[in-house]
Amino acid sequence: MVGRPAVPEVIWARPERAGRGPKPAFSRADIADAAVRIADAEGIDAVSMRKVAAELGCGTMSLYNYVPRKEDLYELMVDRVSAAYELPEHPSGDWRADLVALAHQTRALMHRHTWVPRLMSPVYGFSPNALRFLEYALSCLDGLDARFGEKMELVAMVNGMVTTYVSNEIATAERSRSLPWSEEQEQAVRTGYLISQIMTGKYPRMAAAFAEDSGPIDLDGVFDRALGRVLDSFERSAS
Repeated sequence: MVGRPAVPEVIWARPERAGRGPKPAFSRADIADAAVRIADAEGIDAVSMRKVAAELGCGTMSLYNYVPRKEDLYELMVDRVSAAYELPEHPSGDWRADLVALAHQTRALMHRHTWVPRLMSPVYGFSPNALRFLEYALSCLDGLDARFGEKMELVAMVNGMVTTYVSNEIATAERSRSLPWSEEQEQAVRTGYLISQIMTGKYPRMAAAFAEDSGPIDLDGVFDRALGRVLDSFERSAS
């Protein structure tokens, strides 16, 4: 296929524009933006080289001259949306607060682009904006007495926790949208069934938990507590 490399290649090491010849009709940013628009509107499964080419008004085969593989297209997309991170010039000096702020930015970004959790992979950590994010995250940990390997593990743990949490939020929301009834109706029926089972006396611990807090669940509060526990466990192991 045109433009497809015969050996492994990092898209970022590939020149965006050859030294000679006419100026390319599109930039990587143009291609990534087109793919992101499709993914935002129709989901990541709708993204194809053919659709992106149609969005740009070019032939599918010519698109391979810019992006050799679909995996490279995904990498461009993740990098493009990662440019939205607002990273201060310098961290505050409070590493926990700084990582919490980054985690909240990541959660918000994933809700804006609900396909992002499905593309999370260490492979995409080499993109310019991913490296920018990682360098800033590590700078937030300058005051922490730990090896860089441990700091990298902490950043990965936080990102993994956020990705898992948001994936569940997105899946729940998508399921609710697909139902022929409202989310409130669904919840009422399920809550009623749960209460009927608890009332049998077979589940005393569940009964105690329900009596302690019958809901509704504060998803933001759960997110913050889960994040805090990740940071707590690392702080104890690093001390």
